[in-house]
Amino acid sequence: MKDAVLKSLKQARVVSGETLATELGISRTAVWKHVNQLRREGYRISSSPRRGYALDSVPDSLLAAKIAEHLQTRVLGREIVTCKEVQSTQDHAKTLALQGSPDGTIVVAETQSGGRGRFGRSWASPPGGLYVSIILRPSITLAEVTRIPLVAAVALVRAIQRHTPTELRLKWPNDVLIQNRKAAGILAEMSAEVDRLDWMILGIGVNVAITSAALPPDIRQTSTSLATGSTRTVQRVQLLRDILYELEGALEMLQTEGFEPIRKQWKDQSDMLGKHVMVAGKRQPIKGKAVDIDGYGALILECAGGIRQRITSGDVFRVGAAHG
Repeated sequence: MKDAVLKSLKQARVVSGETLATELGISRTAVWKHVNQLRREGYRISSSPRRGYALDSVPDSLLAAKIAEHLQTRVLGREIVTCKEVQSTQDHAKTLALQGSPDGTIVVAETQSGGRGRFGRSWASPPGGLYVSIILRPSITLAEVTRIPLVAAVALVRAIQRHTPTELRLKWPNDVLIQNRKAAGILAEMSAEVDRLDWMILGIGVNVAITSAALPPDIRQTSTSLATGSTRTVQRVQLLRDILYELEGALEMLQTEGFEPIRKQWKDQSDMLGKHVMVAGKRQPIKGKAVDIDGYGALILECAGGIRQRITSGDVFRVGAAHG
């Protein structure tokens, strides 16, 4: 019923408590209670004894009802779990996946106390960011799984680009950069049997409106946010809707047209290809020129003597650039 009150407030500039009560078939006291609940959630609602209620502004809060409103996807986001604070949206989503939550279920949090990125690194998750994990149950082979993070990266760039005129670039495999600084990243985790994928969880973190001072000191020089150097305010709810829409479209493209169109889009957005890089991993660092990504998303390096190496994991840094 609270959502019905909110819908009525959005449709009318000013509406009386009596009119709301009559339209919704509830008492004026019930209307007042729902209005106060909306106020506690951050909606600014003014009231006048003679005129009634007016919705002055809506909060940039990640509420399930707000996310679902105007969502244009068929599958992604049709089941929404929201948390004000959680240790990790990935861990929460993993629990739900094990319990059988359907394809497309999302877990969203305002903040994370134990957010993480690739290789177990922590992911700073102060207020003002977008932190979401998406449960996927795609019908693909295990060999094709490595394509999904790059598919997600292309979708993420397309979604963010709707909200900022700033040029976005991709660092292999799936970091989104603004002026060589990380603004968003993706973490992919999965559960599989010998020849079958049970589920994959895509964790997406976007620094939407986070100031440099809110970030840990060790990443302030290598990270940025969508708000830095921009006068445009990015609404997180709309950004999340766009991410889900673009990701669903990219996944459908993967199914119908294969990986090649996604591969081309990723290469067009790359900050790495054609540059000399170093790959740091468990073994000795590898240096070479990043020349391509293959049909499964691996990075192809041309090393000394023209020898080509296929890189499937590791941290990649442009030679001479700051590590981040």
